[in-house]
Amino acid sequence: MGNNISLSAATEKLSSMIQGVIALLPNIAIGVVIFILFWIIGRVVRSFVRRQTRHRDTRNVGLVFGRLIQGGLVILGFLIAATVIFPNFNPADALAALGIGGVAIGFAFKDILQNFLAGILILLTEPFELNDQIIFNDYEGTVEHIQTRATTIRTYDGRRVVIPNAELFTNAVIVNTAYDRRRLEYDIGIGYGDDIAQAKKIILGTLKSRDEVLKDPAPEALVVALADSTINIRARWWIEPPRQADMVASKDWVLENVCNELVAAGIDLPFPTQQILFHDQTEETDGNRAKQREGWPVQPEGPSPRALSLSRSVLTMVKRQREQTENGQ
Repeated sequence: MGNNISLSAATEKLSSMIQGVIALLPNIAIGVVIFILFWIIGRVVRSFVRRQTRHRDTRNVGLVFGRLIQGGLVILGFLIAATVIFPNFNPADALAALGIGGVAIGFAFKDILQNFLAGILILLTEPFELNDQIIFNDYEGTVEHIQTRATTIRTYDGRRVVIPNAELFTNAVIVNTAYDRRRLEYDIGIGYGDDIAQAKKIILGTLKSRDEVLKDPAPEALVVALADSTINIRARWWIEPPRQADMVASKDWVLENVCNELVAAGIDLPFPTQQILFHDQTEETDGNRAKQREGWPVQPEGPSPRALSLSRSVLTMVKRQREQTENGQ
C-alpha cells in the first residue's frame, strides 16, 4: 500500500514537471530568439564601428569600443531572455549576487582580468599597432592581432607567438616601425698601416651610390675604436621604410660593395692576430729593458742583457731541460 502511494506521488511530481516545462516552451523559444537577436545586433554594431574607424588613427579605438558594445549587448540580451523564460527572475538580484561574488571571481580570474584590462589600455594608448614590427624579449615579428587577452605576432621565420597583454603593457617593447626612417650601422675594420681618410672616402662613396640610402640624413663613416688588430670605422646610413626586409636587403648590398671597393683599393681587412713574445724573465737572460715596450721597468744601472731571439730561447730551454735530466739521473 505504501509503495503504491510513493509511486503515485512520484508520478504526479514528474507529470507536474513535464507540464511545467511544456508550459515554459513558448517562453524558452521567445527567450532564445531574443538572445540570438541581441547577439546578431552586437555583431552588426561591432562591424559598423570597425568600418567607421578604419583610419589608422582610430582603428584601435574602434576595435575596443566594437568589442565592448558587442559584449554589453550580449549580456543585455541574456538578461532579457532569462526574464522572459523565468518570470520570477529579477536581474537586480543577479547583479547583486555578482557583486557579492565579485571578490572571489576577481581572485580566481586575476590573470585573465589583468590581461583583459591591459589589452584595453594597449588598444587605447596604441604603443604599437597592427602590422607594426616589434621586439619583445626574445621574440621579433609583425603584429597580426591585438585582442583583449593577448597579442599575436608572426615571426620572420613564419611562426606565431601569442603574448599575454599584461606582459606587453608592463615590460619594454621595441617598435621598429614606429617611425618612417631607421638608421643602420656596421663596424668595418681596416689595417693599422692603411690610409684612414681614403677608407672613409670609399665607404661614404659606396653608401651614397645606393638609391635606397637616404641623402638626408647623410651617411657617415666614423672611427670608433683602435682595436687589437684593426682600426674600426663605423658606417651609418638611413633607410626608408624601416621594415625588416628592407633592412636586410640594404645591409647585404652595403657590406658586399664596401668590402669589394676597399679590397680593390688595396685597403687591408685584417683578421684578428696576436703577437707572442718569449722571455725568460731573469736578470741574466731578459731582453733589453731600455728598448722593449712591454711595460716592464728599465734596469736603473749597468748594461741591459742582450735580447734573445726565438730560436736561441728555444735552444736555451732545451739545453736546460737536458742538463736537469742528466743531473737528476
